[in-house]
Amino acid sequence: MEIENIESNVNRITFDDGKEIILIGTAHISQGSVELVKKTIDEENPDRICIELDEQRLKSKSDNQKWENMDIKKVFKEGRGFFLLANTALASFQKRMGEHTGIKPGEEILSAAGLAKERNIPLSLCDRDIQTTFRRAWAKSSLWNKCKLLATLISAAFSDEEVTEQDLEDLKKQDTLETMLNEVAKELPTVKEVLIDERDRYLATSIYKAEGNKKVAVIGAGHMGGVIRTIEKLSKNEISDDIAEIASVPPKKKSSKYLSYIIPTLIVLLVILGIALNGWDQGIRMFLYWIAACAGCTLLASVLALAHPINILLSAVTAPFFALNPVLGVGMLSGILEVTFRKPKVKDFENMADDAGTLKGWYRNRILHALVAFILSSIGSMIGTFVAFPMLIANL
Repeated sequence: MEIENIESNVNRITFDDGKEIILIGTAHISQGSVELVKKTIDEENPDRICIELDEQRLKSKSDNQKWENMDIKKVFKEGRGFFLLANTALASFQKRMGEHTGIKPGEEILSAAGLAKERNIPLSLCDRDIQTTFRRAWAKSSLWNKCKLLATLISAAFSDEEVTEQDLEDLKKQDTLETMLNEVAKELPTVKEVLIDERDRYLATSIYKAEGNKKVAVIGAGHMGGVIRTIEKLSKNEISDDIAEIASVPPKKKSSKYLSYIIPTLIVLLVILGIALNGWDQGIRMFLYWIAACAGCTLLASVLALAHPINILLSAVTAPFFALNPVLGVGMLSGILEVTFRKPKVKDFENMADDAGTLKGWYRNRILHALVAFILSSIGSMIGTFVAFPMLIANL
């Protein structure tokens, strides 16, 4: 196997059997990358084009009416509220960077897909589903790291830091998605393997295994080094080409399932202990303390979220009982109620990425507002639960 640097951000990998892979490293917000992709495909005339996209993201980038197919209630019911939040922050980050260069994020990837269709060249979607990436990172994170992960993503979306000319030049040399994930990895080294290393391996293996004697692969510039190293190992049989394990979300550990029952079990045991030591009156009083703490904190959080008045009331009333059920969550209910009482309009779907860049936008946009209600009510319920414990113990 030989590696030849054809020009800046373009590498040719030639194998002993004569097959070739031409890797193009792009930035998702660079006009130069769009032109480089077309120029390379014109010159190389490949028999297959590979791109750094999965089926879901290709469809979302190509479908201008993707909002028509988004069922927000279903997102909350399936427990994907946190992932919608992460995707929205990511989209806002990429859009903000693209505004400084005048290029729609991912334009060079779409141009490669368009050329494949126009010239009847087989197309391979070689990236892992971003939802799987986030779910794997989520599954491997502790509660504290989950909070840091969300905070890092959201802070990137909200950042109003001035972008200098040098920053723009640097951005043109790398992938904006990779830039954001690298920032996350710095804050959370425990999930770096998922956010960076696994994606390099997945991309490299998908490109390596794709059919064709001469393949052009369009990938983010930040992946170039990792992809080349992985392809080299694959060609020498130093690593397996089986990526099934990293293409799926790991099942929840039994220990984590048991942990979800610990808090409700402790609360029930404390109330029972209160009854045993001091009688029914004290037990009932302790249970009411628990309800007051959990409902009160959820109420305050929902008010901060400026949720619909009925949503505020119902979330506060149900929070103590949802907290006792490890399957349900008050955040899920709050999100569903918010989009029920304040139904999103077409403009809310169309403006999500723009609105996600400002605090005012999160409250103005009805979809983002539902996410605010979802996250704050969840935090309120969690705080209420932990506040209740010392109150219950003090009343034994």
